[in-house]
Amino acid sequence: MELGPKRLQLLRELAPTATSVAALVNPNDPARAETESKALLAAADTLGLQLHVLEASTDRTLDLAFARVKELRAGGLVIGGEPFFNSRSGRLGELCVCQAVPTIYQLRSFAAAGGLVSYGGSLTDAYRLIGIYTGRILKGEKPADLPVQQATKVEMIINLNTARILGLTVPQSLLGRADEVIE
Repeated sequence: MELGPKRLQLLRELAPTATSVAALVNPNDPARAETESKALLAAADTLGLQLHVLEASTDRTLDLAFARVKELRAGGLVIGGEPFFNSRSGRLGELCVCQAVPTIYQLRSFAAAGGLVSYGGSLTDAYRLIGIYTGRILKGEKPADLPVQQATKVEMIINLNTARILGLTVPQSLLGRADEVIE
């Protein structure tokens, strides 16, 4: 499920005066980067935002990308879902605070590490599905006979501490939809 446009919409709600935002993709995963960029560019156009697509695939280029967001005076950053970024969700959260950039990403660990908002599939739900499948296989069902399923629960975590540091007021409508609020 493609959540990039929804993340951009949430970022717009958090920073309603922003006219320019950035998106971060990994050029080493060109198919995903292109798909995410196209979806975000279309969503940005619908929301009346200018979108700058930035690339990072190393720790150094990650730091440079956050600095570039500041240079562009972008009102926020949407980080594309990608294994490189997943393995650095803590660092991404730190950069969000250090560079004072309202940022949204998919993993809860990002918000727990200081990122502003995470919005993505529930890992708990995904692990539950894996457990159910494992149980069915251990009981003798053939894997090829099992239907393909995908976790469908999406969760939003908002870090109010980070919002305060960034000088943002989180709308009550967002707080009411959040699955978790970190204070």
